[in-house]
Amino acid sequence: MAKNERSRRPRRARLLRRGLLAAALIGAGLIVAAPAPAQAAPGAPEAPTQASGCPSVGTNFAGTGPFSVTTQSTSTNTFYSPANLGSNGCTRHPVVLWGNGTGTSPQVYDGFLRHLASHGFIVAAANTSNAGSGREMLQGLEQLRTWNSQAGNRFNGRVDLQNVGSTGHSQGGGGAINAAKDPGVKTTAPLEPWSQNQSGLQDSDTAIFFAGQNDTIVPPSTVRARYTGVDIAAAYAELAGATHFTAVGNVGGFRGPATAWFRWQLMGDTNARSLFVGADCGLCNSNDWSVYEANARLQSLGGGGGGGGGEEPPPGGQCVTATNGEHRDAGRAEGFIFLTAIGSNDSLGLWFSTTSLRQTQPGVWELVDRC
Repeated sequence: MAKNERSRRPRRARLLRRGLLAAALIGAGLIVAAPAPAQAAPGAPEAPTQASGCPSVGTNFAGTGPFSVTTQSTSTNTFYSPANLGSNGCTRHPVVLWGNGTGTSPQVYDGFLRHLASHGFIVAAANTSNAGSGREMLQGLEQLRTWNSQAGNRFNGRVDLQNVGSTGHSQGGGGAINAAKDPGVKTTAPLEPWSQNQSGLQDSDTAIFFAGQNDTIVPPSTVRARYTGVDIAAAYAELAGATHFTAVGNVGGFRGPATAWFRWQLMGDTNARSLFVGADCGLCNSNDWSVYEANARLQSLGGGGGGGGGEEPPPGGQCVTATNGEHRDAGRAEGFIFLTAIGSNDSLGLWFSTTSLRQTQPGVWELVDRC
């Protein structure tokens, strides 16, 4: 896929990175308790169910979902799930595999894992502190397959094995990418993933790569290289002001969009879809995100993993607002100090100026007043 098909909407200049963090992730003192169950935000758009049959939460993705949560463990995994499986219209529950950061355990991320389960997901968290291979994450999926077919087990017939995703933090984010290479996993949403080879992801996979603007352990450039290195439907989202330790406990500002991603891809939640694609997508226009990009394959997706209607890129082609230097890096402009738009030769001015370009046909970008 041509790089000039990717949309890029930086919302503020990147801050100068200060210092290097010396420690790897550490455990017990970082635990954040999950909040009490809550209902959807007042006035949020409400639908009876999503494509999966699970209840809508409107657009309150960062808030606790409608399910109470229980946990159970094996020697290899800790499972977070709705306490009453098969309730609230969810006859089967999608699965999210989790990988911990180096030296940590599921307890460090307990707030986020409970949060996902409160939205109707079954979460299989690897108990290992070295989750980079993804193997331990896939062991959790294998265990759920066994329980799903085991008469009398609380999971019997309640696991949606057609809708499985992976996520994780740091080394576990790399593990999430590796786990998504398994045919049983259809989407991945790694948080600040440590360097991993992203080749081998299936063509039908989808992915969103989350980065922290001020992360000095896994810099945003490392995460963005994962995004630009794939030929699947994908997005890159950089949380403004976030460090490498933002993504512990309830994972801070990553929580809502990560939840929305899985609700879209695994439940067919059309409210969630609007956060990621379309001319006025939620992350495109939020100052909470210093950079958000979605490639053309993601923009052209319909309802994602759980189904739903199609949504094409806006009429007239992609429109991108960025600095001229960023337009050049993405293949929309050329030049060194003074730049021009590719195809139209429209004059854009100096490399640091911000302009809006619209793609009018393949390989042609024209200067417009605004997107």
